[in-house]
Amino acid sequence: MSPLLHTLRALSVTAFALVLIAPATVARAEPSPAELTRRIDKASTELENVVEAHNELREKIKKNQAAVARLQERIGPLEQQAAQSRADVSELAATAYKTGNLGAVDALLHGGDSASVLDRLGTLDHLTRQRQATIAGYTADQRRLLDEKTRLDVTLTQQAARSRELSTAKRRIERDLAKLYELRRQAYGRAAERPNNRPDSAKDAPAVSGQAGVAVRYAYGALGKPYAWGQDGPNGYDCSGLTSAAWRAAGRSLPHNTRMQWGVVAHISRSELRPGDLVFYRSLGHVAIYVGGGQVIHAPTFGRNVEKRAVDLMTPYGYGRVR
Repeated sequence: MSPLLHTLRALSVTAFALVLIAPATVARAEPSPAELTRRIDKASTELENVVEAHNELREKIKKNQAAVARLQERIGPLEQQAAQSRADVSELAATAYKTGNLGAVDALLHGGDSASVLDRLGTLDHLTRQRQATIAGYTADQRRLLDEKTRLDVTLTQQAARSRELSTAKRRIERDLAKLYELRRQAYGRAAERPNNRPDSAKDAPAVSGQAGVAVRYAYGALGKPYAWGQDGPNGYDCSGLTSAAWRAAGRSLPHNTRMQWGVVAHISRSELRPGDLVFYRSLGHVAIYVGGGQVIHAPTFGRNVEKRAVDLMTPYGYGRVR
C-alpha cells in the first residue's frame, strides 16, 4: 500500500473519531477542557502528518519542474544545431552542383590523374558523411532528452493528482479542526494563542558563531509567531518551514519537509548535539532546531505559537547536522 493510501486511511480513521466530538445523547456531559485539549492535540497531529506529506510532494514537484526546465534548455540548442547542420549539408550539395568543383560529373568530364579524380569524389562524400554523423548525434541526444522530459512530465502529472488528493483530505481535517476550535473557544475563550513575537527576541539568542549562529538567531526571532501550515515565514511557520527558513537565513538550503530534511542532514548522536542541529520527532513527523542548553525552538501545531521547549518535549526520533 502506498504512503498516500496509508495517510488517507489514517485520515478516514481520524474523521470517524472526530464524530465522537458530538454528544451521543442529550444527557451526556459537556467535554472537559482537558478532554477538548486532548482531542485537539490528536487531530492536530493527524493534520500535521498530512501537511508534511503535502510539503514533501510540493518539494518533489518543484524538483521535477526544475529538471524539466533544465532539459528544455538543453533540447533547444540541440534542435538549433541539428537544423544548422542540415542547412550546411544542403548548402554544400547545392554549391557542389552549381560550381561543379566537387561533382562526380566534373571529375569524369575534366579528367586528370586518378588520384585527383578520387580526391574530388571523396571530398564531397567525406564532408557529407561527417555532417550527417553530426546530425545523427544531435538527433540521438534530442531523443534521449525528450524521452527523459516525457518521463518527468508523467511524474509531474501523477504528483499533481496526488497533491490534489492530499489537499482534499487536508480540507476535511481542517473542517474537523474548526469544530474542535469552536469547542476550545467555548472552554477557554479563544481558539488559538495570541501571537506574542517581540521584534528584539533574536537578542535573547545565545552567542553561537558561524552559520549555526545565524540559524539559531533566526529561530529566536520567530518565537511567538503563529503556526501556519505550509509556511516558512516570515509571519508564520510549520515545523519544517521554521527549520528550513532558519538555515536559509544562514545560506544553506533545506527542503521544506521533515522526512526530506532527515535525508540530507548528517545523522549524529545526542551527545554530539550543538546549537543549530535539528531534532526529529514522531517518526519524522515533526522537527525542531536545537538552540543549546537542552532546549529546542519549534512550531508546535495548529492554534499554537513558535516556542522554546526542552529537547524532550516528546521522544526524539533522531538528531541531524546541516552540512
